[in-house]
Amino acid sequence: MKPFDLEAEVRDLCARRDIQAAHFRYMRGQDRLLPDLQRSAFHADAWDDCGIMAGPYTEFVDFAQGLLAGFTSSQHLTGQMDITVEGDVAHGEIYFIAQHRIVEDGEDKDLFVAGRYIDRYECRDGDWRIARRKELIDWARTDKASDSFLASAAVPADAMGARGEADFSTHRRWPA
Repeated sequence: MKPFDLEAEVRDLCARRDIQAAHFRYMRGQDRLLPDLQRSAFHADAWDDCGIMAGPYTEFVDFAQGLLAGFTSSQHLTGQMDITVEGDVAHGEIYFIAQHRIVEDGEDKDLFVAGRYIDRYECRDGDWRIARRKELIDWARTDKASDSFLASAAVPADAMGARGEADFSTHRRWPA
């Protein structure tokens, strides 16, 4: 049996926490259309390949922000994260399901995409970020939008999510 190394365990847990935080910045920046937040998940020389665009992370973020700005809304939910930490390098696979509200031929549709991010993370000067990312699509589907709940409920405007600074999570203006 391998002896327990508390220091190594703490380093591993902190690396996983910081990698997860970088991934969460990426997702929130993408869904809320906050490009600076999305960019903060990457190292300066990072590379991203989402299948329909591959290149430096700065070009990818501009591409993704522009593409998603053309959608009515989007939300990515991430599932299991399998991360292996080896010193200052880590490898990961993160599952996701993304829902995008799109308009196709004048009709609201819901585009669902499920896949995985295959990542290389690096810790530089104590800062874990994405160094390489490849997105794999496992399945996708487009359905006619059905918002019967929202159409029939009296949902106040400030209860609905928004993008950028308009979203409550960004400004957090609590009632007095």
